[in-house]
Amino acid sequence: MSETVKTNWKGNMAFEWDVKGHKVMIDATEAVGGENRGPQPKPFMLASLGGCTGMDVISILKKMKVSENLTDFSVEVGGKLTTEHPKHYIAMHVKYIFTAKEGIELPLEKLKKAVSLSEERYCGVSEVYRKAGIKMTSEIIVK
Repeated sequence: MSETVKTNWKGNMAFEWDVKGHKVMIDATEAVGGENRGPQPKPFMLASLGGCTGMDVISILKKMKVSENLTDFSVEVGGKLTTEHPKHYIAMHVKYIFTAKEGIELPLEKLKKAVSLSEERYCGVSEVYRKAGIKMTSEIIVK
């Protein structure tokens, strides 16, 4: 299986990605010659991890019949960059933030199991990052 993403130059430092028909504008900040018409590309690495693991976790929690007790679920991914060029991520930290329905206590062991399965077995993005030597950490927050 293979996939292709097309990147089209839109002038100056701006580019537009075409990802399976979905368009995403990226650009550089004004400080480095761009026009800030979109986010810079590197943070999409964090977004890719958040999306990949988030989809896994929700899918697993649906099977466990836990997702029906959620009012909100978010994944925050922070990354630490090197200071020297080529700047790249050397560490990433993932926060899994669950909010339960009023009066419901979420089963922490099932949340941990879902996160663990995503991180260790299903999320291909985290697998690539680990193999690239990025230190990966995470935490679960229940509201």
